[in-house]
Amino acid sequence: MSTAMKVGAVIITMGNRPEELRALLDSVAKQDGDPVEVVVVGNGSPVPDVPEGVRTVELAENLGIPGGRNVGIEAFGPGGTEVDVLLFLDDDGLLAHHDTAELCRQSFGADPELGIISFRIADPETGITQRRHVPRLRASDPMRNSRVTTFLGGANAVRTKVLAEVGGLPDEFFYAHEETDLAWRALDAGWMIDYRSDMVLYHPTTAPSRHAIYHRMVARNRVWLARRNLPAPLVPVYLGVWLLLTLARRPSRPALRAWFGGFKEGWTSPCGPRRPMKWRTVWRLTRLGRPPVI
Repeated sequence: MSTAMKVGAVIITMGNRPEELRALLDSVAKQDGDPVEVVVVGNGSPVPDVPEGVRTVELAENLGIPGGRNVGIEAFGPGGTEVDVLLFLDDDGLLAHHDTAELCRQSFGADPELGIISFRIADPETGITQRRHVPRLRASDPMRNSRVTTFLGGANAVRTKVLAEVGGLPDEFFYAHEETDLAWRALDAGWMIDYRSDMVLYHPTTAPSRHAIYHRMVARNRVWLARRNLPAPLVPVYLGVWLLLTLARRPSRPALRAWFGGFKEGWTSPCGPRRPMKWRTVWRLTRLGRPPVI
């Protein structure tokens, strides 16, 4: 069953890392089993030269990370249904092993409830996995596989039946928390998410705050995430906890100002359709180790 699964890959690029993109494409081409079909989306920029057989889409404007990935999904037919599994990979990443695609085929084939796999991200020079790249609260051991409640946006595999059932990533988020929005919708529909330490994407160690929009987007989208997905009684609890955690981390004054600006924007701007998760999903998240209040 696993070998019959067709695997595709979506990579978005701003066109500013041609060497890294080529190395990533080479690592995808070297995957064991049937070839992985690839589409590269130029997100408001031309696509650098790519090997023959790699499909490209060039967008006139930057649609953000979720918008660009959604375009890549549709390049594989409505909801990506021309393939069974889609890999989403950062353009400055590199698949560390040749068996990642085949492990995805085997994992999805063996577990019909499995909807998403989150890969381990490791620094290519040190091999270290940052704590924030382990998508669970107990993140001290990045080598432990487990069921989780979210996944890493640029290093994952998604069964396309999930996208067909619950929809793609939220375009309006542009950057930050779009993965958790999809993860919560998938869990609410009965799918499961695995973190796998043996599926590795090499990626240079960076700080998310390197992006100028980081603090505003993180705050705005956190509010949108709650407004869209949580039962009404949990919305103020979830956002109150994150407000306290943000203050406890003692960000700089400019960062805090941007954060509060985004927090206000999250309440005053449209966030897309509201579909609160079932209470049984809240309980499922809790049993998986991350109740949706943190």
